[in-house]
This record gives sequence, C-alpha cells and structure tokens, in this order.
Amino acid sequence: MIISRLNSTLRWLTPLALAFGLLAAARPALAALGLTGVQPGTVSNATAAQLAVTGTDFVTTTVVIVDGLGALDTTFVASTLLTAQLPAGAPPGVYTVRVLNPDGSAAALANALTITGGTATPQPSATPAPTAFARPQLVVVSYGASSAAIAAGADYDFELTLQNAGGSSATNIVAEFAGEDFLPRVTGGIRAVGALAPGQANRIFQPLYAVREVAAKKVATLTVKVTSTNEAGSTFTDSFALTFPVVQPVSGGPTRTATPTATARPVVRPQLVVTGYRIDADKLQPGSLFTLALDVSNVGNSLARRVTLIVGGGSAPTTGDGTPGPGGVSGGSGSFTDFAPVQSSNVQSLGDIQPTGVLVAQQKLIVNASTKAGAYPLKLSFVYSDERGQSYVDDQVITLLVYQSPQVEISFYRDPGPIFAGQPNLLPVQVVNLGRSTAVLGNMKVTGASGQFSNNVLLVGALDPGGTFPLDASVIPDQPGPLELTVTIDFNDDFNQPQKIAASLTVEVIDAGPPIDPGGGGETPGGEVPGPVVQESWWDSFLRFLRGLFGLDSGQTQTPAPGVPLDGQPSGPVIVPGKGG
Repeated sequence: MIISRLNSTLRWLTPLALAFGLLAAARPALAALGLTGVQPGTVSNATAAQLAVTGTDFVTTTVVIVDGLGALDTTFVASTLLTAQLPAGAPPGVYTVRVLNPDGSAAALANALTITGGTATPQPSATPAPTAFARPQLVVVSYGASSAAIAAGADYDFELTLQNAGGSSATNIVAEFAGEDFLPRVTGGIRAVGALAPGQANRIFQPLYAVREVAAKKVATLTVKVTSTNEAGSTFTDSFALTFPVVQPVSGGPTRTATPTATARPVVRPQLVVTGYRIDADKLQPGSLFTLALDVSNVGNSLARRVTLIVGGGSAPTTGDGTPGPGGVSGGSGSFTDFAPVQSSNVQSLGDIQPTGVLVAQQKLIVNASTKAGAYPLKLSFVYSDERGQSYVDDQVITLLVYQSPQVEISFYRDPGPIFAGQPNLLPVQVVNLGRSTAVLGNMKVTGASGQFSNNVLLVGALDPGGTFPLDASVIPDQPGPLELTVTIDFNDDFNQPQKIAASLTVEVIDAGPPIDPGGGGETPGGEVPGPVVQESWWDSFLRFLRGLFGLDSGQTQTPAPGVPLDGQPSGPVIVPGKGG
C-alpha cells in the first residue's frame, strides 16, 4: 500500500517537477541552499504530523522530500522556515530529509526524522464494512475581491476559502486560477493549499488583473481548478466558476462617452503584524529565563476583535463559512524544544485592537538547557475575528539568538604575598574553565590603575573543561595602598564577534621603608667599631723587612689609639695584612 501511495505521489509530482524545471530555466540561479534542522525530530505514524524545517535561502516553491517516502506538502513561511505535512501510516524508521529548489539545488540532513510505530491494528467487526468508500470533497464556502465590482484594466486581490466536506483527508491540494477575464499577478496563478482534514477550511489569496475585454461584459468569470489526493494516493479534480459584477460605462447623451476606470478598493479586514520585539536579557544562553516583549500592530482597516496570541503556533476551530466554531484555540501543537513558556501558558488574550492601534504583549520563556548556540525561529499565531465575525489566523516568525559564552573563573592560584611599593612583585594569576565544553580563548592581560607592568599578556588558546592556565605577571607599584588589578580575556562568540571577559582582583601594597646607605657612617656589617691606628716608626719598618727575608710574616702592626673601645674585641695590636718582604 505504501508503494502504491508513493507511485501515485510521484505521478502527481511529474508535471509539477516539469513546471519547476521551466521556471528554473527562466530565472537566474538561486543562492546556496542549506538545511539545518527538522522539528519535531520524532513522530508517530498513528496520525499525520506537521514538520518545521529550518535552513537558509528557501523560496516559495522549495519542496521538502523524505527519502523513501517522497515529497511532502510544503508551505513557505520564510526564507529560513518551511512547514511540511507528513501523512499518517508511514513505515517506522530513521529517514534523511532533503529540500529541493526549482533551480535543481538541494540540501540534505541525514537521520533528521525518526518515525515510530503507533498505527493501531484494526479489529474485526461483526458488522460488515460498507462497500462505498470515503473520499475528500473540496467545496468553496466563500470568495470575494478587493472591490465590490470589477472594472477593466484594474488590479485586484481575490480571496477564496476552501473546505473539505468529504469523509477523508485531502492532501497535495493545489489551486489554479484561470479564465479569459483575469490574468495572474505576482505568482503564476498556482497556489499550494497543503492538506485539509475532514471539515477543515483554509483561506488563500491571489492577485489578478482584469483584462480590457471585461468592459464589454456584465459579469466576469474566474475559473479555479483544484486538484488533490487522498490517503491512498488517488487524484481528484474539482473546478469552480466564480462570478463578479462588472462596472458598466454610464451613457451621457446621444453619444457614448468614456468613463474613468474604477479604482480598486482595498479589502476591508484587520491585519496583525509584529513590528518589533525585544528581550530583557543581554544575551540568551542555555537555561536563561527571559521575558519576550512583542509590539503588535493592526495594519488593516478594520477592528480586530478578541485577539489571542499563541506562542509556538496554533489554530482555532471554524465553521464552514469561516466564523469561529465551538471550542477554544489550540496552542499545544507548537514546537517547544528550544524555548518553553514558564509561569503561564503560551496562549494569552490581548483584547481588541483598533485600526493602526499598537499594543505590547509579553511572554515569559526559558531557554532549554540542552539548546546549542545558534539562531532559532519562533512561530507566533494571532487568532482573531473582524466586526462581521469572520475568523482569521495570522502566523508569523521571529528569530532569537542563543549564545554559549565561556564559563571561566579568574583568580590567584596562590597567595601573592606582600606587595612592596617601588619594587618588582610577582602576580600569580590563573584562569579556570568551569564549563562543560572546551573554551577557545585569546589573549589574557593584567593591567592596573597605577604601577609598571611587565610580562602581563599571554595567549591562552583551547582550554579543556576543568583545565587551568597560569600567567605570572610582574608589577612595580607606585605607592602603598590598595591596588586594583583588571584581568581581561579576549574571545570570539558563536557568531564570530569579538568579546571580552573581565575580572577585578585587589592586592594591598605596603611601604618598603627608607633605603640603606652602604657608604655612610655607623657600625660595620660585623658590628665592629674600627679605631684609629698609630703610624709605625722606621725601626718597625726595618724589622718587618728582616722578617720578610727569613720568610716570616712581614705584615704591618698597628696599635689603636688609647681610649678607643673595642666592643668585646680582644685587646692588642690590630694586624693589617701586607705583602711579604
């Protein structure tokens, strides 16, 4: 059955792939395509699931493909976000997800999606199954243009609401706008609707141009051809003829005069847009608790009533004509892998917003501790109705940046001891990596408000978790007192921007005291007090000469002057070494 479904899907994709090829041949090559993640990463095959695919350089016709299952119903949200519908009943396993652009460029992410078995086995029933089978049946529940009447040569915006009135889900829904009275604008006239469950409705818009020949008609006709498939892979085609009154020229006498072309009037409806957002934290890191503030503006021309904000994405039930249905909004289907609400749910009521009105909505969130550094899209849904009771759901995406700054501690690895003013002193500084991953750090530098520093800059490099790196800087303080040291470490953050880590250390500088004069008076280093000596006579000199001839000591003998204390030294002559005879 799965093989049959895949074959049917491939038969449906063949003309679409041909159309993509023609578009690719007529347009320049796109930028580099990238695929970074798929959320949720694990789904059950018991029910259909919506996948959020993040990456870079997506376009409106980018298609999400799961290896072994084929192309999925893809909706373009932004150049970095796509949504894709995964039907129920897919075989369990681990799959590679790819994205494909119309120019032929592709990107893949291996093991990005895990499908678990959860399909319940049908139990035999005593009542025989009916022979008739259920099929999807798409019907038009409402349509309109941006003007009550159509004028030739004018541009209009058409809206169309489709509903699945059948008994099974409709997938791969594509609407083609055609006819002789209108020409498509902006797009090629083909809009992808996605998938609709039984009873579910979806509104689509298409810009069109009314041709000049419409002036000769009373009614302009727009043909919409809708194709879809069911869960078994069978293809169904429905065609609808939508009619609009045409503005007729007014006769002004016996001769017919031309009337000015009517100006298309804008659609009267509210439109909510997030014009700005901010957080109350300098940087988001894993485990950060922060408040997200949103500036919500009504850029439409009608009152938006009972506005409900759903952080993470959601929807609201509607009836067949687009009015709100019974039950509340659904806000539990969003993705909260990276950001989760705290202290309140992700659904909050904002009240009514007048045209051109602005209000600020706040949501308290926390960054998951397992979230890595990067840019993460966050989906927002606004559910509201207009003054006629028509229900709307506006989906938007904002981006939040998550950083992973190095977790380090800067301190002395031992007591620096006494620091003396005017003398070189050692500063034993170190940095310790307290994080769970390796930190790549730049230069570590020690500076201060005063003093002379040397050997105070050193490159750290890669520092493992729990590792230390020392820096033995030197400083000559200018004066005693407290000396505040500043230790800075350079590094590049996760978005390759230069950052700094700074820490302050304080040491106490003491006075070294007055300097010692080695050539001044006072006691000698041994504590002896030298006394004056008496000049020797010629006889003493002659005796020293004789002693030198016989190899005896010929040193000069000096006698201290009387009355000079020796401070404990033995009395007698002071022997002064001299040269031998």
